[in-house]
Amino acid sequence: MVLASQLRAGMAIQFQKQEYKVIAAEYHPGQGQMGGSTHARLQSLETGTFWEHSFRSELRLEEIPLAKQSLEFLYADADHSCFMNPETFEQTEIPNAMVGPSASFLEPGMRLVVEFVEGRPVSVVFPEVLEVKIASTAPPTHQQQDAAFKSARLENGAEVMVPQFIKAGDTIRLAVVSMKYMDRVKADAKTKHG
Repeated sequence: MVLASQLRAGMAIQFQKQEYKVIAAEYHPGQGQMGGSTHARLQSLETGTFWEHSFRSELRLEEIPLAKQSLEFLYADADHSCFMNPETFEQTEIPNAMVGPSASFLEPGMRLVVEFVEGRPVSVVFPEVLEVKIASTAPPTHQQQDAAFKSARLENGAEVMVPQFIKAGDTIRLAVVSMKYMDRVKADAKTKHG
């Protein structure tokens, strides 16, 4: 059991016979006679849907043990993404709905942490930042060279906003959850002649 005031992102809990992963949790201390509360953003381990809820801080919740495995992405079809354990070669199919919108960033050979509850996969953990390549974007508008952002299409087809100086073929760092541009990856230093 865990107190609601102790909830942290990454935990898994059971509440009203449903299993959830804690995406974010913020504790608000009470004043005077009022007890504190914890505002949590939860994701259903069954359906993948998100839910916001405030718990009384003294409420006891059942914590569910999460097992984590580093798996290699193999391929995806219309409904599932297939991952493989590189040690045992055992394959695990995960519904694309559970992988979420970040599924478009999956590439064969990519290793990601997959979380399991009682042997069943419940979520795929993407890194916070990925390096992605720009497939196409408009040339910069010279009036606002640095200030404005423009639309760019990534190799996986996703659209993101990037600064004017980014061009097709550039590799950028992208915050996966927010889909926000972070910075441009410098060209590889190995291209110098020695």
